[in-house]
Amino acid sequence: MQPRIQQLSLALIAAGFATVAGAVTDAEVEQSFDPYKSGLPSVQGITPGTVINKSNVQNFAGVLDAATAALIEKGSLEVLVEKTHSIAMDKNYIEATKKHSNAVKLGSKVGTLEGFVAGRPFPAAPNKADPRAGEKLAFNYKYNLIVGDSGRIYPFPWTYIDMKSGRVERRIEFDFHFISFKHRVTQEPKGEITPNPSNIYRGIYMTVLAPQDIKNTQLLIQRFDDDTKLDDAYLYLGFQRRVRRLATGQTTDAFLGSDIMIEDFEGYNGRVLDADWKYVETKTMLMPFYKHSEWKNTEPKDSDGYGQVTFAGQAGCFQNVPWSLRTVHVLEGVPTNPANPIGKRVLYMDAQTATFPMTLIYDKKGDLWRRWAIGFSDSAYHAPANKDAGIAIYTSASMVDVQAQHCTTFQPRMISDPKLNPPSLFTVQNMRGGD
Repeated sequence: MQPRIQQLSLALIAAGFATVAGAVTDAEVEQSFDPYKSGLPSVQGITPGTVINKSNVQNFAGVLDAATAALIEKGSLEVLVEKTHSIAMDKNYIEATKKHSNAVKLGSKVGTLEGFVAGRPFPAAPNKADPRAGEKLAFNYKYNLIVGDSGRIYPFPWTYIDMKSGRVERRIEFDFHFISFKHRVTQEPKGEITPNPSNIYRGIYMTVLAPQDIKNTQLLIQRFDDDTKLDDAYLYLGFQRRVRRLATGQTTDAFLGSDIMIEDFEGYNGRVLDADWKYVETKTMLMPFYKHSEWKNTEPKDSDGYGQVTFAGQAGCFQNVPWSLRTVHVLEGVPTNPANPIGKRVLYMDAQTATFPMTLIYDKKGDLWRRWAIGFSDSAYHAPANKDAGIAIYTSASMVDVQAQHCTTFQPRMISDPKLNPPSLFTVQNMRGGD
């Protein structure tokens, strides 16, 4: 079925409204952050409350990614639709985009960026006539507001499941922290956290809380503002009581026996330079975006009223959350390192938030290998502490290995708060504090 779109923004994008070069207007910036201003997307037969299952999925294949459509047809999951709503993004981030985006341009070499200060680097609608449109979208992802300027995910259980038997094999409890050292607009200090002699853009720090056999395992990733520099990554193994630097190839190994690689964190956790990017198209699709605080099917609520997402479908491998129609940029990313086990990724970028709610991972033979789905909620409908964060927040994730028939599910409870993420956490010295 061809979706019947009643949305001016999508029509403008499809017509190549934005030029390859030229000044970005305030109207284009506002369109980038509110693609639903002129009307919500509409597809015949899809209304709030619609359930897509194996009996009707063929009618809606055009608004589903191929892996999800195949799984629904198999009876592995169903999708409930809720009304699309626009997420009110942080005003400072939007204003920084208006102020600085016209000074931003790609460098002569892939993976290089010039003139970037803060905000969304390339807010103009992508154009297929631009051979580097995919690279621009990848930079939009690098500098998006995925957790604001800092965030903590706790509690954060990962569950390993054999899909053939439904057996839960393992459950690991994590404490995750994220911080932006540069280009900060949502939390104090604005601009840059100093001193920052290594010119680090972003840090990720995590520690294992349970089970006992891997307790106090720690991971630190330091991503540089200069995308041509390889990340610094360090692992602390409690039983060895030492910190060791991770080799580049280890970011594509199964992390702690799960179905996820370090390179998969947050949707995609590589450098822009680590893939050849191709912009495919912009279209209306169903994606797991919803208002979490209005969703009733959660685990018992915490003291602040937040309830963790539950899982359903085959072996409990799929998030039990509603989906909604969203404007989506479709990207392909082919790893530049021939040693990478992945053949390509097809990434579905939510146009409003520049996040990746869905990624399909293919092996080098071209066969579907994994389906990586991340559920997002508007921060205004999440935990009360996030009400004014102006971001889209993870509520759940599911990595399904369709070849091995195995999955790992994730239940993140994320709070965007600088007090929970002191810069000292993101240092090798902090990891050694356990010695």
